[in-house]
Amino acid sequence: MNWTSSEIVGVLSFLLPGFVAAAIFYSLTSYPKPGPFDRVTQALIFTVIGKAITDGILFARSVGDNDPWRTNWELLLSVAVAVVLGLVTAYCLNWDTLHRVLRRLGVTRETSYASEWYSAFSRHCDCYVTGHLKGERRLYGWPEEWPSRPDEGHLRIAEAEWLTDDERTPATGVSAILVPVDQVEMVEFVSTTPNGPEELSHG
Repeated sequence: MNWTSSEIVGVLSFLLPGFVAAAIFYSLTSYPKPGPFDRVTQALIFTVIGKAITDGILFARSVGDNDPWRTNWELLLSVAVAVVLGLVTAYCLNWDTLHRVLRRLGVTRETSYASEWYSAFSRHCDCYVTGHLKGERRLYGWPEEWPSRPDEGHLRIAEAEWLTDDERTPATGVSAILVPVDQVEMVEFVSTTPNGPEELSHG
């Protein structure tokens, strides 16, 4: 199929809001960026949703197809809608908003997070952790930052203390310790409830 340059520009203009929404979504969430085909598919989905919202706004303002305002401002309005759509979608997934409602309704038991690893840290963000490292080492502290996946990246621990038997040895003069996650065998989330710490196995 041979496309003219004007047709290509038209297709790109049509998909632009979807790509904008998808770019905002992936820059603000822990989800890995998909391949080219999946990116186009997701951009198309965002575009359809955004266009429905844009057309609804134009209809509410009684803007017709031949109105000069629509001709001049429709693309700009659709991009603005895409920005809001990307931000709202990222917020809902970062805070498990939609899936929390669906779990309460019994529709699903899944969360919005990209992995169980990220979900555990996000859902226990008020807990200290004890990391069981390779070589039978244990590190206790406050998790300031963690990777999206359990097989790559680093875990940053502040207020770090090395645990030996029942003794704690503070990491004196160290503001934080960066631990490669491939050195972590298990993570305990230290709870203040009577049930004690929760554990997350790794690798």
